[in-house]
Amino acid sequence: MPPPQLRNAIRGVAFFEATKGGAALLGLFGLLGLLRHDLHQLALRWIDHVGLSPVQHYPALLLQAVDQLNATPVNTIVLLGSAYIAMRWVEAWGLWHDRAWGEWLGALSCGIYVPLELHHLWRKPSWSTASILLVNLMLIAVMVLRLRERRRATMAFAQSAVPVNQTSPGGPPTHNTGR
Repeated sequence: MPPPQLRNAIRGVAFFEATKGGAALLGLFGLLGLLRHDLHQLALRWIDHVGLSPVQHYPALLLQAVDQLNATPVNTIVLLGSAYIAMRWVEAWGLWHDRAWGEWLGALSCGIYVPLELHHLWRKPSWSTASILLVNLMLIAVMVLRLRERRRATMAFAQSAVPVNQTSPGGPPTHNTGR
């Protein structure tokens, strides 16, 4: 059994991942509801409403993303969204129920973003980018600590299960070291 602080941290990560899956589900439903409308026109009205120009950098990026989204088949959006949601919820279940595969999945799913975050931090340093990177590194550290604790416990159990005195055929009792 892991120490209480580590167990609480793992459960906190599980709750966070389940929440991300729930937010993605709500976002997917919202996006599917918007697909019946002209997203480009909605984005232009929103950009105008907040007082920006569509030729500025970020509004232009938003319009480009909206146009790419409009060109993406609905089935692809649903499939990718569902896969993301399922991955978050499976990871959360594994972490909540203290499964090693959940910890591995958690470490990998956080670790996959680290190179991208480092690249982004290198190109455009900001406190928000550094904070996101730091949070992901802390989440990875929690998973690795739990995996190391799990391995240590398994090794201790295996060593305690080794018989101390065995009699070898035709010889004196020996001490089995497990090697």
